[in-house]
Amino acid sequence: MTKVWTSGRVREDGLPARRVWPAMKRGLACRCPACGEGRLFNAYLKVTPVCSACGEDLSHQRADDAPPYFTILIVGHIIVPLVLFVEMNWHPDVTLQMLVWLPLTAILALLILPPVKGAVVGYQWANYMHGFNPLAHESEERDPAYAGGESR
Repeated sequence: MTKVWTSGRVREDGLPARRVWPAMKRGLACRCPACGEGRLFNAYLKVTPVCSACGEDLSHQRADDAPPYFTILIVGHIIVPLVLFVEMNWHPDVTLQMLVWLPLTAILALLILPPVKGAVVGYQWANYMHGFNPLAHESEERDPAYAGGESR
């Protein structure tokens, strides 16, 4: 069995404190946030339900809209300065710019999205968010919109 890294301290709720940055780094590498050895994804963005290396249950992660938001933020901070630099120095034709910048933006977003989702899952795991908290009552964690319950 693989060792799950904790800080050695205990949280107020009695659970061992988990180190956030190492969990996020393992997620960025698309590895299990608990052990860093098992694969985090079965497919492009589908999180594996259980880590093959340490057995950590990852099925209750709820990354939702955070990874696309952070991906847009990162890609925008990379592409916009490049577009401005090229435009200010060489003034290429608009058609040429569209042929370069649109595919580059799409490819960059598709490449960055899985590691960003992995980091979000790592952050959730390290902070016992959503279903990662073994002390939380199951009904408190369940959202009717996701659990198939009735909405108000």
